[in-house]
Amino acid sequence: MADLVTVGVNLDAFSHAINGIQALRSSVNRVFESLKDGMKNRETLEGREKHFIVQFQDHLQAVNRDLNELERLSGLVGRPSESHPLHNSGLLSLDPVQDKTPLYVDDVISRIGRMFPDMTIELFRPNGTSAVLLVTLGKVLKAIVVMRSLFIDRTIVRGFNENVYNEDGKLDIWTKSQYQVFQKVTDHATTALLHYQLPQMPDVVVRSFMTWLRSYIKLFQSSCQRCGHFLQDGLPPTWRDFRTLEAFHDTCRM
Repeated sequence: MADLVTVGVNLDAFSHAINGIQALRSSVNRVFESLKDGMKNRETLEGREKHFIVQFQDHLQAVNRDLNELERLSGLVGRPSESHPLHNSGLLSLDPVQDKTPLYVDDVISRIGRMFPDMTIELFRPNGTSAVLLVTLGKVLKAIVVMRSLFIDRTIVRGFNENVYNEDGKLDIWTKSQYQVFQKVTDHATTALLHYQLPQMPDVVVRSFMTWLRSYIKLFQSSCQRCGHFLQDGLPPTWRDFRTLEAFHDTCRM
């Protein structure tokens, strides 16, 4: 006789969750369409790059909003209640790795903090298990690194003296810096997240990204490796090579 499972599911929330999955798939597809199209239909290289980055960030934020909404709905759906044991199939819902993820994240971040004495990393969990890092790099900048499990979702870079909190005292993970130099660094950080991709070893990705971010400790002291100048259009070299970590102006790195 088949095992009986009574329905303990909020069908209205389940229906909205299905719609949420479709919305998430659409927003993810827009991200890949943006990557496929690249920097087209702009007269200048700077215009193409700026438009691409702005559009790409908008698409990533849409993915994040749809994913957060889907997580919220999943909590409302509920789960089937079991009238009889489901034998070994009931073990399929157990995920011991997920339970250990926060401890693993803490350990990885702690080891990175010990690697770089001039980098202070504060870890917050405003929504449960997902971590948000506040990285302070000397007296140069502050970066908010939003993580999903052990994967970096996005990064916002602001000046050292800029406020990083909302009026309610929570970390402001959306507002851009008021300074162009840190807006540029934020754009480059987004590109860096695309470069450092190794899904099977996410801890290596986090360490690589943090090592790259730490190279900005001399943001206002390093000259461009190509032209040798400190300033170009009023800005210091804001690009850091992903392999050598050398400093370049935007136009000099091409």
